[in-house]
Amino acid sequence: MPSDARGENLVVRVWEALELPGSAMDYHFVLQGAVERLWSTRGSYPAALELLEVFALLDLELMEAAPQAVSFDETDPVSFVRVTSVPRLVGLLEREGAFIEALAVAKRLTRFGQGEDAVGRLSEKAGALAAEATAVGGA
Repeated sequence: MPSDARGENLVVRVWEALELPGSAMDYHFVLQGAVERLWSTRGSYPAALELLEVFALLDLELMEAAPQAVSFDETDPVSFVRVTSVPRLVGLLEREGAFIEALAVAKRLTRFGQGEDAVGRLSEKAGALAAEATAVGGA
């Protein structure tokens, strides 16, 4: 089966899974798994990175709306499981040079006790980029 067909099949399965009854945690793991599979097929499936971004942002929105989706304690979500989908997106955006966008996503992730290192690194990069733009504009 061509890799495009496998990728398209994955996307269909993800959307179908999100339509089925389930818990927020079920949906989180569907989205996170899809992000990882899309990452692994990015070289052979041209739409993979675009869909990865869609699913990672959807996962982050789910986490924000229902923190119990990534919590060890559904009744009092204060301790969270390690999330891989959103950091994958942060890394992708950073590699593409989209430091401001990556920083915004990383800041949203800190609510879940993750991403603080990315916020620090990206803040420095975004600051350096802004300083460079100011220097070039003022020269």
